[in-house]
Amino acid sequence: MEIFIVYWVIVLLLFVIGIIQIIVKAAKNQPVKPGLKLVIASVIMLVIGAGACAVILSNLNIGH
Repeated sequence: MEIFIVYWVIVLLLFVIGIIQIIVKAAKNQPVKPGLKLVIASVIMLVIGAGACAVILSNLNIGH
């Protein structure tokens, strides 16, 4: 159970750091691509993690 909490904390940190990077670099007229990559990665992790949680919580047997 602890690994799920660590996973969601990592997703949240990636998202927040990405948003902060986008805001700071946009204010300084620098490229915001690294911040966008972090936000996209966190959204992908969010979708994968939410899907995994849905499967676990619904008690589905995948493959049967």
